Amino acid sequence: MKYRTMVMYMEIGCFVSCLCGWMLVCSTLPLEYWTFSEDGENVLTTGDYYSNLWQDCISDSTGATDCKGFPSMLALSGFLHGCRALTICAVITGFFGGVLTLIGMKCTKIGGSEIANARVTFAGGLTYMVSGFCGMITYSWWANKTIREFVDPLFMDMKNELGAAIFIGWGGSILLILGGAVQTYFSGKEGLPSGSQKSPSRPGSYATARTRRTYMLPPAGSRVTPPLLYEGRQSRTTRPTTKTGRSYSRDSFV
Repeated sequence: MKYRTMVMYMEIGCFVSCLCGWMLVCSTLPLEYWTFSEDGENVLTTGDYYSNLWQDCISDSTGATDCKGFPSMLALSGFLHGCRALTICAVITGFFGGVLTLIGMKCTKIGGSEIANARVTFAGGLTYMVSGFCGMITYSWWANKTIREFVDPLFMDMKNELGAAIFIGWGGSILLILGGAVQTYFSGKEGLPSGSQKSPSRPGSYATARTRRTYMLPPAGSRVTPPLLYEGRQSRTTRPTTKTGRSYSRDSFV
């Protein structure tokens, strides 16, 4: 009972951790500060340039902000298409991970048996981990491109720096991966059969034991064919005949 209570509280903690991580990942989608750059060389043209997966924005010294979305989806680079796809996959899989976890948790009592609930929770933990890895790949890929362009002396275009959305996404992805891993470990330990536990062997029946003693190979060099039937395995019709044939009279003892 104590172990079950401990697992239940562990599932609640993992669910809260993964839910917070999923919300952080979702919050990075509308944020503009994935990358930003500040142009302060001239006072008259001072402005901040920042962009995300969907649009580019600029703000001047007066505080006015103007954002413009990407004009054509088909004209975008493969880098942006890959980041968009991975981020959307992270959001979708995180949502389904939360649904599976709510169904399989011990405190909700929605599913059937304990093993079935543990397997559903195991699937939810795996889905959470997939969501975290999708988010981690997206933010790391974006950060790698930004840093590589910033330190490249031959890159003549505007050099950007990492925005706040990248760090928020990293934190949310870590929460998803850690919470999903712990949840998968405890639910898999309960719901999946262990390879070290061997199934109990079925005891041999009476017929099996007699058959093994009946059909034994003869010793090497012997030409005698062994009987097909065991000596003690006689028919019921011969047993009473044998007993009546060996009856004695009283005069034989005198």
